[in-house]
Amino acid sequence: MAYKHEELPPPLDSTSSPPPLFDGTTRLYVNYTCPFVQRVWITRNYKGLQDKIKLVGIDLENRPAWYKEKVYPGNKVPSLEHNGKVIGESLDLIKYLESNFEGPSLVPSDDPERKKFGEELLTYVDTFVGSLYRSLKGDTVKAADEQFDYLENALKKFDDGPYLLGQFSLVDIAYIPFVEKFQVFLSDVFKYDITAGRPKLAAFLEEINKIEAYKVTKADPKEIVAEYKKKFLIM
Repeated sequence: MAYKHEELPPPLDSTSSPPPLFDGTTRLYVNYTCPFVQRVWITRNYKGLQDKIKLVGIDLENRPAWYKEKVYPGNKVPSLEHNGKVIGESLDLIKYLESNFEGPSLVPSDDPERKKFGEELLTYVDTFVGSLYRSLKGDTVKAADEQFDYLENALKKFDDGPYLLGQFSLVDIAYIPFVEKFQVFLSDVFKYDITAGRPKLAAFLEEINKIEAYKVTKADPKEIVAEYKKKFLIM
């Protein structure tokens, strides 16, 4: 699928005026390094919605007051302004884009087994993410072993493609931002290679990195390491 390159607008901060809110434009409020945002950003790109859904960057270190007051009371990103209302939560948003916008499908076709397994994986993703983040204050390598073994085993279920449900889907999109960031961080700080002894995970990463809609959302590895060190490793 041809991917259209776009210039990313600079993030808005406390000194910035709001865009013309609720004027009929569909806006996705983002932060360019946030993995939760990345899920929705990838979905938007893959479905070819760059012209339909405008990105609005928000500076999370210096948020504009109007964002909480007028856009999203939760004051987090991502959020989506669409049809006169604003919704949040990244897993809800990727499903919302799939259901409410055109573009290539990101759910498995009528295959009950894939659908059921997809739901299981989406239910588990918060455990996966939570365990990895918590482990940065505890036994990091043990938690990484557990969670990346879980993914390796999940990738063995369908052998008609390198992805979690065989074909690329919302399930891959739910996991990849966190896999990406922890791969970089664990390698740099703990010399831990998430793909060692996990050929399915290695193949998954190799293939997903060919998807342009995902590649353009990736953060600079140096920035990830610096941010995670600052957040999680109190020196």
